Amino acid sequence: MPPRLPSLPTLSFTRCFSTTSQTLAKSTEKRLAFEHSAIPPYPYGASRWYKQSNFGLYGMQKIRFGNMVSERNEIKTRRYWRPNVHQKRLWSVALGKFLRLRVTARVLRTVDKCGGLDEYLLGDKAGRIKELGMGGWKLRWRVMQSESVKERFRAEREALGLPPKEEVLIGEDGLPVTQEQVAEEIQKYDDALAKDVEIDIGEDEPAVKDVQFMAEGEKPGKVTI
Repeated sequence: MPPRLPSLPTLSFTRCFSTTSQTLAKSTEKRLAFEHSAIPPYPYGASRWYKQSNFGLYGMQKIRFGNMVSERNEIKTRRYWRPNVHQKRLWSVALGKFLRLRVTARVLRTVDKCGGLDEYLLGDKAGRIKELGMGGWKLRWRVMQSESVKERFRAEREALGLPPKEEVLIGEDGLPVTQEQVAEEIQKYDDALAKDVEIDIGEDEPAVKDVQFMAEGEKPGKVTI
């Protein structure tokens, strides 16, 4: 009787003992919960289907799918259309610096029509709020924390004969947050603005050409990117 050969070891992966976490990167849901912890909740929620739009100004645009049909024999070829996304440096008057963002061509056109990034972010219509998405909502919150925008809102209330509004700070979970938490979140956001990186960009994608948009020249407080 021939000798019995030893069986091959199992091919299933078994993780060896380690003190590191199995997941080195946060999921989109966890990352959004962490970054928006000290920010009022976004009324329309995060995008579930095109998740990278949660970290830029996409204007509700998503990947569209369809078919190319041959005129000769009507054979269908599946294809898709991606949003026309660019990396742009837009000037914020309220923050006094350039912001490097990932935006679509349609949003750039709307920003130009509104008269600047701040005016686009501060729009109060329901359609504009829905357009902003999670990334635009956080940027809108940061712009509204600047003293120039606060003074603008105070002047508008005085012109309408309304009493001064008492400021109440609400976090993502709907619970009040302290002024220290808000100041810490603002400091973290400003530190990200000062770095040579995009603002709140999620998944890595192939780099695209950076084209100047609405950059009229050197301005005080410019962040070199």
